Amino acid sequence: MINRETGLSLPVDTSFADIRLRLQAFISALIVGDFQQLVNLLYRVDVNERKLKYLLQENVGEDAAVIIAGLIIDRQLEKIASRREFKNESPIEDDEEKW
Repeated sequence: MINRETGLSLPVDTSFADIRLRLQAFISALIVGDFQQLVNLLYRVDVNERKLKYLLQENVGEDAAVIIAGLIIDRQLEKIASRREFKNESPIEDDEEKW
């Protein structure tokens, strides 16, 4: 399985812990090697910039890749929940209400 936003390839049976570790390693590589690509990724994934800045300032000395990976995972889980919520909504029956 290849993630569209990161381009990371992961087997379907990959554990959540392994996904987190691989994402952290990927983020670390971007911090060092291609910061602009990291910024683009955060924009595409729609990570909250204020939240990111706050967490980085509050956790000085912590590995930034761990913080960023956590935010990316949280955002992706929010998107999944949102999609499920909208998918489960019943369709509008009244033709005038559809548009």
